[in-house]
Amino acid sequence: MEENNQFDKIISVELQDEMKKSYIDYAMSVIASRALPDVRDGLKPVQRRILYAMDELNLSPDKAFRKSARIVGDTMGKYHPHGDSSIYEAMVRMAQDFSYRYMLVDGHGNFGSVDGDSAAAMRYTEARLSKMAMEMLADIGKETVDYRPNFDESLKEPVVLPSRYPNLLVNGTAGIAVGMATNIPPHNLREVVDAVVRIIDNKVERDQETEMEELIDLVKGPDFPTYGKILGRTGIEQAYRTGRGVVKVRAAVDIEPMHGNRQKIVVTELPYQVNKARLIEKIAELVKDKKIEGISDLRDESDRKGMTIAIELKRDANANVVLNKLYKHTQLQESFGINMLALVNNEPKVLNLKEMLHHYLEHQKEVVTRRTQYDLRKAEDRAHILEGLLKALDVIDEVIRIIRASNSTAEAKMNLMETFAFTEIQAQAIVDMRLRALTGLEREKLQEEYKELLEKIKEYKTILGDEKVLQLLIKEELTAISNKYADPRRTEITFEDGEIDMEDLIKRENIYVTMTHYGYVKRMPMNTYRSQNRGGKGIKGVQTREDDFVKKIFVTSTHHYLLFFTDKGKVYRLKAYELPESSRTARGTAIVNLLQLDPGELVTAIIPLEGYKEDLYLLMGTRNGMIKKSSIMEYMNIRATGLQAIVLKEEDSLIEVKLTDNAQDVIMGTKHGHCIRFNEKDVRVIGRTSMGVIGMNLTPGDEVVGMQLVSQGEDLLIVSEKGLGKRTKMSEFSVQNRGGKGVKFYKITEKTGNVLGMKAVNEDNELIMITTEGIVIRLRVNEISQFGRVTSGVKLMNIQEDIQIASIARIKDIGEEDLEDEGDLE
Repeated sequence: MEENNQFDKIISVELQDEMKKSYIDYAMSVIASRALPDVRDGLKPVQRRILYAMDELNLSPDKAFRKSARIVGDTMGKYHPHGDSSIYEAMVRMAQDFSYRYMLVDGHGNFGSVDGDSAAAMRYTEARLSKMAMEMLADIGKETVDYRPNFDESLKEPVVLPSRYPNLLVNGTAGIAVGMATNIPPHNLREVVDAVVRIIDNKVERDQETEMEELIDLVKGPDFPTYGKILGRTGIEQAYRTGRGVVKVRAAVDIEPMHGNRQKIVVTELPYQVNKARLIEKIAELVKDKKIEGISDLRDESDRKGMTIAIELKRDANANVVLNKLYKHTQLQESFGINMLALVNNEPKVLNLKEMLHHYLEHQKEVVTRRTQYDLRKAEDRAHILEGLLKALDVIDEVIRIIRASNSTAEAKMNLMETFAFTEIQAQAIVDMRLRALTGLEREKLQEEYKELLEKIKEYKTILGDEKVLQLLIKEELTAISNKYADPRRTEITFEDGEIDMEDLIKRENIYVTMTHYGYVKRMPMNTYRSQNRGGKGIKGVQTREDDFVKKIFVTSTHHYLLFFTDKGKVYRLKAYELPESSRTARGTAIVNLLQLDPGELVTAIIPLEGYKEDLYLLMGTRNGMIKKSSIMEYMNIRATGLQAIVLKEEDSLIEVKLTDNAQDVIMGTKHGHCIRFNEKDVRVIGRTSMGVIGMNLTPGDEVVGMQLVSQGEDLLIVSEKGLGKRTKMSEFSVQNRGGKGVKFYKITEKTGNVLGMKAVNEDNELIMITTEGIVIRLRVNEISQFGRVTSGVKLMNIQEDIQIASIARIKDIGEEDLEDEGDLE
């Protein structure tokens, strides 16, 4: 009967199903609990448990070293029930300066070498936490992270460490799970912290998301502890954008002369994780097998001062040929496969750079919030006790009488609570109070402590009540860690063989840039147009569609930035050489292929910019007479999708933008022939996302057609729609206050038509005029007559009755000696 009961307990299962279930359980255990790091602290469970066990042993950097065997034993017995060798190996790696960019364990004894020597047995070595590890564990006692039961539920262990810096990127990690693997290279602490700070600044100060381009500009690339060189940026950018990429890492090598007309190759830095001894063995093997010829001697001259591998060459050997063979056949050049896989909410995910930093920042928000809540609770508890003590001191005689009259402590507490409405906590503190608290000095100390606590409570509540304050606190603490521990980059990023910087291919020269009404843009060499006499018919400049015409033309350098401002008040940016070069009659490329313009958005101003400087400003004028001035530094980080440069009212549009030094006189002119001159200091410097102030008060139906800086020329050149124009001395326009209606500056008749545009000019300038049919004429300014303010001028260009002037541009006649100078603005 018993046998039958035993057989009844046997459950029949399919072997295939049981194997599948068991293997999935095993795979998930390896993925979530062994091989992959958490995105928040960048640690695998074994590493986290080692650091936590060392913290419990109080092995801070200022304490004595403790035997590694004790640390391994505590970690294994309390939190990590696996082999002692796996725990010790993980601890050893955290103590190796050639494995970790910023070591988490301070080791004492033999912890291995770059030659592949293993560490001494754990009974011989000693260790303690490094200063960087203390930043990983900072505030862990303030309920900043969750805890879970250990393997036998006898203790609690942290789910994640507070990690006050982005350890996942800073130290990187490598791990092989089941069906997946991670390989994240180490990075420079300052670069990674700067990227987190940029995310915070963009959110707090500009209320905008950070673009990937900004982060890639800040995080240059991996920064290996063994130095070396990374070839090219393609693999880096691919990894940062997608989470996966391959970078080529090369040793630092010098070719040095020797006596007897010979040379030697000296290796001073190796690619990350390359075993030096094995590398030397490989080179010797290649020489022996005659796969590499020309090497006469090979020595390891490394010492405490640094690494040196000397490869002496035969007299007839070409050092560069030998070196290229070494790169090809040995680990002097290695490919590092980046695979940024980490656990997000206990699920493995491939993350790009932005996602990785986002998850870290969210973790820090939680850590700092929980720490602040803890500090607030402790402060309020202490303040509550101090309130009771200070109240008791005010009636101390009665308090002493009640305590003396009570038969027990419990009775004394009860009497105090009934008489003075103390809480139980306050009553306990009063009966525990020492007699010295009755002195005046002690009372002052209590009052001072209470006052400080109230300030702290207020500060804590501010942090908890405003996320911007919280993020700024995170920024402040991160910056402090960066300033304390960051060091210069070790790994140099160079160009790969055959990979040439695009800018190096472009000759530094001045060019014409043109753009048509319908947004076709191109660049042309400076010799495209030749000067003609006044009154000429011009030459065909641009082959446009029937209803299109050239709207903008100016001179700049191929290597300068071009800031494109649109009628909707947005700004975009390109390098001048990024514009396609075309012939004089070619239409060019539609600007929408180069800039991510919104539907219906038109470029109305283009600013060539050599570089960003603190003392430069952008002055913007709108069709309805508004004017705005902002620092150029506000426009450093222009996304591919554009940046809002000015806020516009309905039916208004941006028409002109000028680069200034905050000391210029500005002149604005309208199509009905009025203008106003005022100093730009009348316009205060304001932020990027603002509207500006009134520059000119317009009459109904009038609109601004141009805005110029007086410093751009001695004369103001005015051109009408029907090809008439003149020069008027700038001195004829007196300075007024901003916001007025101005004075008459052009006499409008049926023969002239409305004012088309105006330019500040000098005698050595030249004027380019473009008609609505795309006909271009280039005139010397000194051939255009000077007239008074209220006149119409002379005929500048012969045009047919149904054709009008569409656009004018002022340029400087630039010679070969001026090629390094910035071309004049439009």
